[in-house]
Amino acid sequence: MNARRRQLCSVLALTTFAPFASAQADKPIMEIWKSPGCGCCEDWVTYIQKNGFAVKVHDQGNNAARQRLNLPGMYGSCHTGLVSGYAVEGHVPAREIHRMLKEKPNAVGIAVPAMPLGSPGMDGPKYGNRSEPYDVILVQHDGNATTYQSYK
Repeated sequence: MNARRRQLCSVLALTTFAPFASAQADKPIMEIWKSPGCGCCEDWVTYIQKNGFAVKVHDQGNNAARQRLNLPGMYGSCHTGLVSGYAVEGHVPAREIHRMLKEKPNAVGIAVPAMPLGSPGMDGPKYGNRSEPYDVILVQHDGNATTYQSYK
């Protein structure tokens, strides 16, 4: 390919993909590790995207990611995320993730242990529109946790 053609291709690539790149630039990027084919994980990823996050998804490595992020297994769920240096474990509402990013607590991250009905990704007709109370917990660096937000 000659120099002129390479230059033209570069310009076309920039003008074609630049709007997408700039649209994604203002969104926090969340990297997510989950089990392949897990429906509730897929539903949560879709929910997170609709609530202001750009995502990069890995269909394996959830347990390894949790260990790397120093999140104790007792707070585990079916997927693990990383956003701006914070762990996000399980079906955490986007509202609490945005809150954490704004408040910047000195913590490992936040979690919704297990898979409570009514939490994002575990809600709607697929789950009989049932709901149960659950807590979003703030996990400290020493492994202890406090309630960050309760959902009834």
